[in-house]
Amino acid sequence: MSQNHNRAAGRPPEYLAAELHRALTEDPRTAEQGVRVRIRGDVVVLDGEVGTAQRRRLLEDVVHEIAPDAQIHNDVHVAAMPGPGECEDLGD
Repeated sequence: MSQNHNRAAGRPPEYLAAELHRALTEDPRTAEQGVRVRIRGDVVVLDGEVGTAQRRRLLEDVVHEIAPDAQIHNDVHVAAMPGPGECEDLGD
């Protein structure tokens, strides 16, 4: 059993959710404040919006580092953002 597993095991769901949210906010790979974390039994539920598909996948990596045995239900959506040089059509 890893040290990370021990951190997640036996913790009240609200504490684990708070720890995961903090990790998603502070980890430089994700740095996401707009992702919500809920715990439903053994499942970590993520929802919100991120800028890229890679960032969405990295959320799961960070969660697995803290709760390696948790199942993840990732409902995070990738926001359609205009790329560099693209103009937003505001109408006339």
